[in-house]
Amino acid sequence: MRILGIDPGYAILGYGVVDVSGTKLAPVDYGVIETTPDERLPERLNRLYDGTRALLERFHPDMAVFEELFFYRNTTTALSVGAGRGVAILAAQQANIPLYEYTPMQIKLAVTGDGHADKRAVQNMVKLLLSLKSIPKPDDAADALAAAICHGCTIGPAAEEYRIR
Repeated sequence: MRILGIDPGYAILGYGVVDVSGTKLAPVDYGVIETTPDERLPERLNRLYDGTRALLERFHPDMAVFEELFFYRNTTTALSVGAGRGVAILAAQQANIPLYEYTPMQIKLAVTGDGHADKRAVQNMVKLLLSLKSIPKPDDAADALAAAICHGCTIGPAAEEYRIR
């Protein structure tokens, strides 16, 4: 089973693709889709949408997993990230694959065993669980891999609770 993990963003959207077979996790690819501040809002959203569609066409995942937006101090940032998340969800929905979402705490708990783990602990466990030579960079890619790992550990009837309806 192939899982596409997405760490939503507006300037940087992280992605991670993981194959799951039983209890085995295998990294396929990871990286980011970036936009620049000199692009207007519609151009940035279009780049995120097109980038997500390209990932779906390239990797043919069986499902997509999104980190749920949790809390932002800056309302403008939250709205922008939400818009970026929305176009990525739309692209995945149009690919007709199941969509799931997990909170940052759920992802941290699944990957490290501690829902309050810091970013470095999550990155180290992603490296360990996927047998990578180094911590995935940038952080957004590591977070996307962590989302995919979280879902890989949840697959089955319990996963339906996290399905985006």
